[in-house]
Amino acid sequence: MDKHFLTSLFSPDSIAVFAGKADEPESQTPQARALHRAITAQQYSGKLVFLDTHASGTLADLANTQADLAIIALPPSEVPAALELAGRIKCRSALVISSGIDAAMAAELHKQASRDDIYLLGPNCLGFQRPHLMLNASVAGPLSAPGPLALVSQSGALTSSILDWARKNAVGFSAVVSLGPNTAVDMAQVLDFLASDAKTHSIVVYMEGITNARRFMSALRAAASAKPVVVLKAGRKQAGNRAALTHSGTIVGTDEVFDAALRRAGAVRVRSFVQLFSAAKCLASRYKPVGKRLAVVTNGGGPGVLAADWVSEIRLQLGRLKPEEAAALKPMMPPMATFSDLIDVSEDAGPEHYRAAIEAACHASQIDGILVIYSPKVDIDGDAIAAAIAGFSRQLSKPLLTCWMGDATVGDARQILNDANIPTFRTPESAVGAFGNIASFYQNQQLLQQTPPPLSDLASPDVEGARLLIESVLAERRKVLTEMESKALLAAFHIPVTKTILARTPNEAMMIATQLGFPVALKIDSPDISHKSDVQGVALNVMNAVGVRDVFLEMIQTVTRLKPDAKINGVTVQNMSNKQRGREVCVGLVTDEPFGPVIAFGAGGTMIELIDDRAMELPPLNQFLARRLIERSRVAETLGSWRGARAANVSALEQILLRVSEMACELPQLREMDINPIIVDENGALAVDARIVIDNAAPSVRHYNHLSILPYPSHHEQVCPMAGGGEYVVRPIHPNDSLMLQTFVRGLSPESRYFRFVSSMQELPANMLSRFTLIDYDREMALVAVHASTSLDANGQSQQTTRIVGVSRYITNPDRSSCEFSLVVADDFKGQGLGSRLMLSIMDFAREKGLAEIEGLVLANNANMLKLMRGLGFKIKSFAEDPDFKLVTHQLQSS
Repeated sequence: MDKHFLTSLFSPDSIAVFAGKADEPESQTPQARALHRAITAQQYSGKLVFLDTHASGTLADLANTQADLAIIALPPSEVPAALELAGRIKCRSALVISSGIDAAMAAELHKQASRDDIYLLGPNCLGFQRPHLMLNASVAGPLSAPGPLALVSQSGALTSSILDWARKNAVGFSAVVSLGPNTAVDMAQVLDFLASDAKTHSIVVYMEGITNARRFMSALRAAASAKPVVVLKAGRKQAGNRAALTHSGTIVGTDEVFDAALRRAGAVRVRSFVQLFSAAKCLASRYKPVGKRLAVVTNGGGPGVLAADWVSEIRLQLGRLKPEEAAALKPMMPPMATFSDLIDVSEDAGPEHYRAAIEAACHASQIDGILVIYSPKVDIDGDAIAAAIAGFSRQLSKPLLTCWMGDATVGDARQILNDANIPTFRTPESAVGAFGNIASFYQNQQLLQQTPPPLSDLASPDVEGARLLIESVLAERRKVLTEMESKALLAAFHIPVTKTILARTPNEAMMIATQLGFPVALKIDSPDISHKSDVQGVALNVMNAVGVRDVFLEMIQTVTRLKPDAKINGVTVQNMSNKQRGREVCVGLVTDEPFGPVIAFGAGGTMIELIDDRAMELPPLNQFLARRLIERSRVAETLGSWRGARAANVSALEQILLRVSEMACELPQLREMDINPIIVDENGALAVDARIVIDNAAPSVRHYNHLSILPYPSHHEQVCPMAGGGEYVVRPIHPNDSLMLQTFVRGLSPESRYFRFVSSMQELPANMLSRFTLIDYDREMALVAVHASTSLDANGQSQQTTRIVGVSRYITNPDRSSCEFSLVVADDFKGQGLGSRLMLSIMDFAREKGLAEIEGLVLANNANMLKLMRGLGFKIKSFAEDPDFKLVTHQLQSS
């Protein structure tokens, strides 16, 4: 059960090939001929059998043939029969290499494969390659060289082109997978396999679209937490949503949402084919957390300045030596060397000067990465400089990139650097861009670590009141809330709004304005008007009652003339904001297909579309994510001290973003939201206007099915009493628990560790520790029992120690109806009911997810665990694949 479910597909021990008669090539499809050549061109390390669907023979003869994988390259009409034979010979996976199979027939093949428990890759794909197995199960060209890079592509043509490019550029692969448009084994499942594949150190993905956002995000987050993932996506410039009813919906496009999703998943996005491999190479060669401060070591001012310009262009920072560091380096440099911004070692620099400069930058804590630029100079040996850098590159703790400029005289130097696995580039801009990818990876990994709950720690919102308001509007068969209703919804989530009252007559407007106090703002109230200012439906700074009456009458007349079909409820009256030096920002929400709700932040006011300033993030948010969202917008530069105005209260904006995140999580009916403008100054933030669009949502009981990232399930925390007195907390695991979890594993007895991991390891490896703590709550769950104890330190002071004393976990099986569990309890807490409580809690969670069965493997000599399983009602039986284990199962749903 420790093998991945796609092992039979991508690492098969035996293969049955259905490709027609090899001795009659004219009877084969073009794909069959190409497959036959490809799969026999090298010695596959497993068993290979060729079968003919037309050959006569008994079922008994067929039963003697068994295979993990069936590869089918036949005319469309013969594929179902071959797939049925694959099921009869107990194949666990099948690959259909074909063309011309439509979506309807593909769906029938998927059903057929599912009925026989076969994982089906295809139809209409080019297949896959596994170079270390000498397996070319594809029609994408010759088998690529082995290497640490995995390629997953949704384009057959691009797969072939990439493999052709890789052969010329000495790029090797651990796996190459071509996904057709109608494949059953999808992108998410392939990423899931590659995340646990030991031969794969980094993953490059070319994609054109996804169908299930939750599954894609789940797999991508799991893969990116284990190894670098670089994504190139086509179709970046799509038309905006012309039917949008708010500003936010108008200016947010699908591509920007995809950017936000990739950032949150911890992956890196690139914009071109060339960047795809340079980014993968950099991430694989220097897989270390870094910031965005890049030092430039150069022997020429011009190339260094080009690099510095591009550093600024892509929002990196130039890494500089401190004055004392520069002073210490100067005696080792040529006389003309300068260190003010660039580390310019001058034209006379040789190998020893470059080495000294690189070492100085490496030891500087304020520098995160180093770019070394060399321009050919008379009487200077560029090859010797490259060799000097290559000789000590492994000692460096920071990413090192190089740019050997020119062409005719630097080929050998580039080869020296390539052989040392040091990324080298032809231009300063491409080198800086590659470092930008490394910096993005680090920043996105920080976002990946964030698993906020659906509700923040702020005062609890009136969720039920908000739902009643939405239901009443939907009952009237309306989808657009009035300004009054929109502000009431915001107020239910404690978002500060201007006091707004609806007036239906000029006299009402005058009385309301007099009570509120002048000056006031008047705005037309109509569900049919998205942008009030477009129809002269906004009047600001009205100073007296007579002005209110005149403005009311004129506004109604103008709007009626310009929008004769619009339903007008009246005119709202509200106080003018007294924030004299306030900045106008906007917080929006859009619903994307397929990612669901997305929160947007940027500049606000009437010129919002023109300014087009938007940063985006997927909910749920916490304070860290909210702050990063604000920082990514261009309007963030105006929030500091500016022309006599004090710095704006950014924490007030963060709270509004957290509140909007709560709304996105708890109100699946929200489709679009525009809080514009929000006026923020040093004292706080105030929402002046808002427009919200809603629609009916599928019923969901706290499963947050409308979100592409499942929130931290904080509602599953519970306090449990211990049998001998005291208490402990059972709660879902969190990424911050990694240190406590490692301490817990180290503290287990050798027997307990062996019973849990079937291994003598003393502690969890770093990748496994990350995998166990950064989990996707949609397809797996880990519950920890946390116990706090108080003791006295050496000074007699009271101190509290919190430790993990038990862990239960399940992972959903590929059938998505059953799951596999594990359980371990600290040795000094056994016999106190922790094991039973953790198992019952994890079973409740699996039951809530709709899973039908929970199962696990228990060592046959683990008597205490088997006793616990019997007590909980599990069925215990022998495990056919290994007599050392027992298979324990329990039905979760009553029939």
